[in-house]
Order: sequence, then C-alpha cells, then structure tokens
Amino acid sequence: MKSYKKTAIRLILLFGLISLLGDIIYEGARGVNGPYLKTLGASAALVGMVAGIGELLGYMIRLLSGYFSDKTRAHWFFTIFGYSFLMVIPMLALTGVWQFAAIFMVLERIGKGIRSPAKDTILSQATKQVGTGFGFAIVEFMDQIGATIGPLIFTFFFISIGPGDKSIIDYQHGYSLMWFPFVVLMMVLFAAFFMVKNPEELEKDVVKKPQPDRITRTFWLYCIFTFVTTLGFLNFAIIGYHLKANAIVTDAQIPLLYALAMAIDAVIGLFIGKMYDRLKIRFENEHAGLLMLIILPVFTATLPVLTLSFHLGMIITGVILWGVVMGTHETIMKAGIADITSIRKRGTGYGIFNMLYGIAIFIGSAAAGFLYDYSVTLLVVIMIVVELAAVPVFIVMRKHVKSVEV
Repeated sequence: MKSYKKTAIRLILLFGLISLLGDIIYEGARGVNGPYLKTLGASAALVGMVAGIGELLGYMIRLLSGYFSDKTRAHWFFTIFGYSFLMVIPMLALTGVWQFAAIFMVLERIGKGIRSPAKDTILSQATKQVGTGFGFAIVEFMDQIGATIGPLIFTFFFISIGPGDKSIIDYQHGYSLMWFPFVVLMMVLFAAFFMVKNPEELEKDVVKKPQPDRITRTFWLYCIFTFVTTLGFLNFAIIGYHLKANAIVTDAQIPLLYALAMAIDAVIGLFIGKMYDRLKIRFENEHAGLLMLIILPVFTATLPVLTLSFHLGMIITGVILWGVVMGTHETIMKAGIADITSIRKRGTGYGIFNMLYGIAIFIGSAAAGFLYDYSVTLLVVIMIVVELAAVPVFIVMRKHVKSVEV
C-alpha cells in the first residue's frame, strides 16, 4: 500500500505539472482573447457568443468522451489526444480576422472537452490514496500557478513593447510564445503515461465501502445546483471586454488582473480541498464535502455588481472573489464527482456533469454578452436573481446528503 501511495503522489504531481503547463498556454490566452477579438472588430455580443459556444461544445463533447473512455477503458488515449489540441493557441498567431481566431478558440475548448473526463478519472483514482479534496487541490494549486504565469507572460510582453493600444501583430507575437510550454507539456504527459499505465490499481488498493454502480440521486441534485450557480457566473471575457471598452485599465493590466484571479484560485483551492476532506471525516460521509457549496451562490451573486462597475477598487475586489469562486469550482466540483460515482461510471459521471456545466456557461456567457450591449443594469439584476434561485436547490441537496449513509 505504501508503494501505491508513493506512486499516486508522483502521478498527482505530474498531473499538476501538466496542468500548470496547460494553463500557461490556454489561461494566458483566455486573459487576452476578449480584447484580441475586439481588436479584430468583434462586438461584445460576438465575444460572449464565441466564449459561450466554445464552452458549450467543449462541455457537450465530454458526455461522449466520458462515456467512451469508460467503455473502452482508454483513459490515457483520450487524455493525450485532448491535450494535443492545445497547439491551436500558438497557432492563433496565424489569424488576422475574428472568424478564424474564433474557430481556434473554440477548438481549444473542444480539446479540453475530449481530455477532461478521462484525465479527471485517472486523477481521481490516484487521489483516493491521499484524499480526493486534497489531491485535486494539489493539482488545482499547480494548475493555477500556470494560470497566473500565463497572463503575466502577456502582461510583461505588452509592457516590453511599449505603451498604448496593442495592434493585431502585437497579440499574434504574444500567442506565438506558447509553443515552448506546449512541447514540454506533451513530453511530461507521455512520461506520466509510461509511469502508470493502469491507474485503476491505485484506487482498488484503498479499502472502502462499495459504491453503487449507477448514477445516484445525490449526483443529479449536485448537477442541478451546479447548473443554476454556473448560469449566473460572469465569464472573464466579458469582464475583459468591459475593462477595455471603457478604458478603465490598460491592455497590459487586463491579463494582470486575470493573473490575480488565478493566484487567488490557487491559494483558495488548497484551503477548500482540505475543508472538503475534513467535512467527510467529521460526518463520516463521503458526500458531506458537498455542503461547502453554499458559498458559490453567495459569492457569485456579487461578481457582476463589482466587476462591471467603473471603480477600480470594486473591480479588483470582484476579480479576487472571481478567483475564489473559480477555486471552489475547480476543487470541490471535481472531487465531488470522484466521491459520488463508482469507478466504473466515473468517466460517464464527469461527462454528464461537465456537459450540463458547459450548457450553463454557454447560456450564461451568451446572455451576458447580449445583455451587456443592451443594459448592464439589467444584466446585473438577472444574474443576482439566478444565484438566489440556486439556494433552495442547495437546501434540498443538503437534506439528502445528510440522510445518505455512505
């Protein structure tokens, strides 16, 4: 068992490094995608649609990739193939019109959709050795280090070429810097594969009560709650568009603010992950960690009020809270699926969950883009109402979780 735990820790750390490199690439890009599309002539509605469509397709495809990764047990194949799509980020340097840039941005999301259920399944099997909350938090911490470095690369690059609005060529040169982390990422990924070709052994080694080999009621309540809270979660592309359109900060400062959010995400993820595991131990219930999710509608409801204001102090506060919400999403949501689904249904569970998550992001992002062009005040009000609607769903889920014997 000791040797399995060491192997699991090594695999978790390797996936942390893989996530770090991946986030340098695509989170660095996401911090400037909104302003880049605006530079190419896209409107706020188009920026919202591109972000929404990318998330929708990326999450919809997870239903298929999760199901087939379970059916074929080819989790490593789906993981490696999905990560190869990250090459489209440095290829954005070849675009010159918003339509082609949008296609590449959507393809990056599709690649994430292909790999995510399989990758999370492999990772979940390793985290059973150290605690699912803490295991996913370690990866999330390293992931967000990359998500902080990525935007900073663009920030320092923009600063290095001088003040003023950045041109299309400036953005293209920034995207081309992402080739190096992509190559290193693929090398580390293959190293992880050759080290642990059969990750299921890591979970089977842990003694635990058997889980039902089906999708449970807890799972569906969890999905409904997540869907509603995510529906009202403001996409950073809209925040970036707001900052540039109103000249609140400079082009270089937009990815810097995104880096701040990612740094907060990294730190809060470790704390949230440990608290998640402690709740499971305290209540002697593998589902008890889900009770922490009440912070999502509370914090998410404040985001549009703060980030769509014209006061820099309020915007910075909003960006910090945006990072807290993201840290909760990325840690508890992934750990939760690992604890409420069986090993044979986990890829399918991640696929269903992420498909619903993506639909919520698509509807929320697209609606936010259109509402921003129409009325920012109406946008803020609607998002607050959506988050309030998530509270009764949480109450139902809370009662069910406390009544379940696991």
